[in-house]
Amino acid sequence: MRATVFDLIGGNPSSCGRVGRSVNIFLVLLIIANVLAVLLESIQDYYNAYESFFINFELFSIAVFSVEYILRLWTITENPEYKEAIQGRWRYARSPMAIIDLLAILPFYLPFFFALDLRFLRVLRLFRLFRLFKLARYSAALSMIYRATVKNKEILVSAFIILVMLLIVSSSLMYHVEYEAQPGAFDSIPSTMWWSIATLTTVGYGDIYPITPLGKFLGAFIAILGIAMFAIPTGVLATGFMEEMQTSRDEDGDEIILKEKEIIELLEKLHNLRTQGVLTEEEFQEHKAKLLSGSD
Repeated sequence: MRATVFDLIGGNPSSCGRVGRSVNIFLVLLIIANVLAVLLESIQDYYNAYESFFINFELFSIAVFSVEYILRLWTITENPEYKEAIQGRWRYARSPMAIIDLLAILPFYLPFFFALDLRFLRVLRLFRLFRLFKLARYSAALSMIYRATVKNKEILVSAFIILVMLLIVSSSLMYHVEYEAQPGAFDSIPSTMWWSIATLTTVGYGDIYPITPLGKFLGAFIAILGIAMFAIPTGVLATGFMEEMQTSRDEDGDEIILKEKEIIELLEKLHNLRTQGVLTEEEFQEHKAKLLSGSD
């Protein structure tokens, strides 16, 4: 039973036929509906008019996602990577997707155990948006992006660190260059970081900009560096995504080759049985037709 539930909720839903596909579609639609509910609740008039519906829908969603989380913890030992009863479940509970599943339901249960300020509760309610990330489990493309990010996390972290260093250096330089000309705009290095972020991301908000010749030259140079820096993680993710697509295609191709080999072996066995007189010609042709039709 545990193996069936494991396949049903994500291990291999295609093996469960129509039921597995129906469960996946239901969970995907529920996640999307939850995200829409969070967005619509921010419209105060809309929330006041349909408050009871939003509350009941949240209770229903919490019940479904809580059961899903418990079932995933219960059945995860069917996965060879987490086969240990306790240690395997603990390692799975610390995985990114399991943490996302937990954060999606945790804000609902925390007030039952801790006395929390109402303002803090409002912040916790935003954690419901983590349910959006649960879609990665049901989307092949999102799963590929997730795997590509994990595989290249060292490069991405290095690029982020370099970007932070560039932010600090550019803010410091621009502060010293522009402070005398614009003490109100560039009054400190932390406040100058707003200009650096807007410039490095190439959005150029325009509320703060250099006016001295040296400041303009420095600003242009920093903007060019920003384009180069943001090209690094983009290129890394694009390459990783293409590698994941190629790996997926190779795996599909290997499955097809294995299936063809199995069919050939079975046909040879049928031929031997016919030669030995175990199967008649009609029985041989009947089994052969069934075998070949099943390979389509």
